[in-house]
Amino acid sequence: MAALVNVRRDVSDNFYRYKMERIQTKIEGKGNGIKTVVVNLSSVAQSLARPGSYLIKYFGFELGAQTNIDPADDRWIINGAHEANKLQELLDGFISRFVLCKKCKNPETDVHIKDGHITLDCKACGQRTDVDLRLKLSGFILKNVPKKTKKDKAERKAARKAKQNGGKDNGSGEENGSDQPSPNGDIDIASDDDALTRKIKKEAQNLDSKPVADKEVEWAVDMSEEAVKARQQVLPDEFKAKLVLNGEDEDEDGEGGNTVYDQLADWIQAEANAKGGVDNVDDVEIYLKAKELGIEAKHRTLIVLVMTLFNENIFSQIPKRQGMLKTMITSERHEKALLGGTEKLLAELGKEHYDKIVKILQLYYHFDLASEDFLKKWGAKSSKRYVDGSTSKKIRKAAEPFMTWLEEAESEEDSDEE
Repeated sequence: MAALVNVRRDVSDNFYRYKMERIQTKIEGKGNGIKTVVVNLSSVAQSLARPGSYLIKYFGFELGAQTNIDPADDRWIINGAHEANKLQELLDGFISRFVLCKKCKNPETDVHIKDGHITLDCKACGQRTDVDLRLKLSGFILKNVPKKTKKDKAERKAARKAKQNGGKDNGSGEENGSDQPSPNGDIDIASDDDALTRKIKKEAQNLDSKPVADKEVEWAVDMSEEAVKARQQVLPDEFKAKLVLNGEDEDEDGEGGNTVYDQLADWIQAEANAKGGVDNVDDVEIYLKAKELGIEAKHRTLIVLVMTLFNENIFSQIPKRQGMLKTMITSERHEKALLGGTEKLLAELGKEHYDKIVKILQLYYHFDLASEDFLKKWGAKSSKRYVDGSTSKKIRKAAEPFMTWLEEAESEEDSDEE
């Protein structure tokens, strides 16, 4: 595997979230038949979320050389001999013009082509900016619009479905007194999880460098049975009900009864009380507290976070927390815990809130917190792991509109490809 470099090579932060492989080339042939094979162009293109044809054609335009734009054998070729370092420098120009958001310089953008215009839609800050149509590659892009993928269709349909299910607007952009997606049906995805991730990892690194003795003094907590019970008594009643983490919901790693999860929940509640609400508790501080307790990578931590950070205003809270959650969700087991915690939360809120599951799943899917494959498995079978069997079935029954939409999106995609 090639060495990784930052997508933005002007950023020296080792914890910069967006990485790609360094360009690798192989020179073949001699004389007039000499050519350069870009060995890992497909991988680089995937990291930039752009078709490989865009990259190879850009190199061709910049070098004045012929290229192949649709190789069946994944051998991307540029006529002539070209060093990898030169192509890497040219790639910086491609990234600046066709990948980076013009406002926040984040590479998490989507290309939209409509009415002869090319627009970069930034999923980090929400900004939409036009690509310069005078560039040679712009003409190529307009003439070679890639086929829409299942993901593209899914996001558009999720927005439409959210609008259909949004109910009546009270005129202020809020629905029934709670925070909702915007009146036009779009989901607010404005967040800077690049900056969040950098900040989390930078502060986590500093935390690791502290002397062990300092940690023990700063985080010392009396974990005797009497002390735990005493702390639980001062919690609000609804919060006590949420913290059913030590009984039948035993951890799959054999950590049932490990009170570090209760410590995290207690800490979040204390911070919420001190700062005037749970929405004011900082993501980075939450992550660092979980890291201090040694559970930042544990799937069970996701249950605690859902139960403590979300409430009846969950529609507006998911976008706010998605950057941190995305950092912590690294496996299907984590996805299962996220959905399990969501079931527990809805059960605590009451059956009149079960229909919220449709928009919740749309948001989880939209922000890549839960994969399509996992969501299908979750919807296909109820579970007694997080709530009782009857409640689990009712929540999945309420989720049927989303599951139907997921199947229809796939069916439409399959029919388009025929």
